[in-house]
Amino acid sequence: MSEKVVLTSHERAVKCAALALDKKALNVKILEIGRISTIADFLVLADGQSDRQVQAIVDSVRKGLKKFGKPLDLEGEQEGKWAVIDYGDVIVHVFQQEVRRYYDLDDLWSRATPVEIPAEFLWEGKGA
Repeated sequence: MSEKVVLTSHERAVKCAALALDKKALNVKILEIGRISTIADFLVLADGQSDRQVQAIVDSVRKGLKKFGKPLDLEGEQEGKWAVIDYGDVIVHVFQQEVRRYYDLDDLWSRATPVEIPAEFLWEGKGA
């Protein structure tokens, strides 16, 4: 009998960011919001350059975390402009770039503590 693996909220946030980066998401950020809000412990913000890329990023996160449990809610995946995946302790926002700029959640959550994404998951700035 196999035991279900449980992630801490920090581990889940890093895993979400890594899965988004695996699909070449841009401007990925993890923000620790638990000290300033009760909605979640962490937000993960990521950009896609098209509706298809936003959908691919969402699919990667959803499938990659499947063994750790299903999201409580998933909105916006079909449209591919701004998708939200709610895991309770971690909320993932995947935007097209112009939508992210318009709603500016980065500024809205400017009091949140940024969490460093391990370098092994980062692809921006590395040679293709």
